[in-house]
Amino acid sequence: MVLVLLGMVVLSVLTAHNLSNYVKENFVITLTLEDDMTQPETTQLTKSLQSKEFVRQLQFISKEEALKEQIKAMGSDPTEFIGANPFMASVELYLKSEYANSDSLRWVQKALKRYPKVSEITYQRDLMDSVNTNLQRINIVLLVLALLLTGVSFTLINNTVRLGVYARRFNIHTMKLVGASWGFIRKPFIRQSMLVGVVAAIIADLVLAGALYALYTYQENMLNIVTWEVMAIAGVAVFAFGLFITWICTYISVNKFLKMKAGQLYKI
Repeated sequence: MVLVLLGMVVLSVLTAHNLSNYVKENFVITLTLEDDMTQPETTQLTKSLQSKEFVRQLQFISKEEALKEQIKAMGSDPTEFIGANPFMASVELYLKSEYANSDSLRWVQKALKRYPKVSEITYQRDLMDSVNTNLQRINIVLLVLALLLTGVSFTLINNTVRLGVYARRFNIHTMKLVGASWGFIRKPFIRQSMLVGVVAAIIADLVLAGALYALYTYQENMLNIVTWEVMAIAGVAVFAFGLFITWICTYISVNKFLKMKAGQLYKI
């Protein structure tokens, strides 16, 4: 259970970055085009925009497509009352995550204003600032939580290992009396604890994999955030934690009893 907890912490920390990028890369800048813009001019504009380093992808929405979307949303056709299509063609830009912040957007907006026949540039600035602020807070909270839970997990595993070594403290002293080296005495304890760590890590990875599979069946696009790379890193991290923590805790605990004299073993 401790390793499952550690695995969840690792997943949370790793997915926080992906979540931040996912949110930022879905931030949209809308360029409204002038009504007299020709098809060749539109094609040239979209090609030029696509080549910009800050553009992840773009989508051109014609006047007809905009009308269809509004008819579907409103349930009525505005051309029946106005006599003409009131909507303008537009281009929706999706920025790369590193450009979805206030400083970069000011520069991006200046670059977009240089294009002719772009009548208006709109984006939800307050929403973007709010998203960036909240994501920074989430990252800080997750980092603090990761440090706290790692400390708690280490303490729990250390206490469990120490109890197991404590129960065999007289065996340790007996082997020391017959001349066994400290390394020879530590070896069976470390081997046993490492085996327990491996089994625990495998079980923890299986539990996490089952939880992620259930999450995927509920929401398929979660793979955009919890990627295969993140899952692999989390699985390896759990395995490494399982081996390292049990090894270091066993090493410290056995050494503690090796340093004690016979009389001290009865007083603890």
